[in-house]
Amino acid sequence: MANLSPAFAYTVVYVKDVAKSVAFYASAFGYNVRRLDQSRKWAELESGPTTIAFTPLHQRETDTITGEVQLPERNERGPVEICFDFADVDAAYKRAIDNGAIPVSSPENKNWGQKVGYVRDVDGIIVRLGSFLEEPRSSQV
Repeated sequence: MANLSPAFAYTVVYVKDVAKSVAFYASAFGYNVRRLDQSRKWAELESGPTTIAFTPLHQRETDTITGEVQLPERNERGPVEICFDFADVDAAYKRAIDNGAIPVSSPENKNWGQKVGYVRDVDGIIVRLGSFLEEPRSSQV
C-alpha cells in the first residue's frame, strides 16, 4: 500500500521584490538566507523542516496555471498570516520594527497563555510574533 502521509514542505510567499523581501525577513526575524536564485525570482530561508520561500507576485509559470495573485485592498488583511514563535516576543517585536516592519499591535498576553504581537512586512503581509505555547499536561486535558 502506498504511503500517503503528507509532509508540509514549503510556504511560498508572493512578493513585489524577492531580494528585498528575503533580506527583510533575515534582518527583521533572524532567519538565514538559504538560497537567492541568480534570477532573483526565487529565495528560501533556513526555517527548519518547512521552507519559507519567496517568489514574484506575477510570473508566467504560475499565473497561467493557477491564476494571478489577488492582493487585498489597502486596509484589508490578506488571506494568510505568517506566524513565528520566539522565547522573547518583546525583543523579537522590537527587532522587527527596528528593521522596517510596520507595527500593527504590540505584544500582549492572551487568555490562552501566549504572548502575541503583530507587524506587517515590506509587502504588507501580517506577521504574528508569539511566545512558545506550552503543551497541556495530561492532568489539564
